[in-house]
Amino acid sequence: MPAGLGFAESCPVVDKRIKPYLQERAEQARRAEQTRLYRRNQTLGLVLLAAAILTFWLFRTNPQWIFPPGWWRP
Repeated sequence: MPAGLGFAESCPVVDKRIKPYLQERAEQARRAEQTRLYRRNQTLGLVLLAAAILTFWLFRTNPQWIFPPGWWRP
C-alpha cells in the first residue's frame, strides 16, 4: 500500500449494482471474443515456436541423418 493512502483510497471501487441484462450479455460476448482471440494467438505462438525448434534442429543436425546417400533415387 502506498504511503499516505488509507485503506479505502487504495482499494478499487467494486460496482455491486445489478446490471441490465443486455449490458451483462454484451460484457459476456466481449469476454468470449477476447478469450477466442487469446486462444488463437496462443496457438499461433506455439506453432511458431515449434517451427523455430524444427528449423534449428534441421540446421544443427548431421545432414547425413536427414538425407542419407541415395535418398532421391527410387
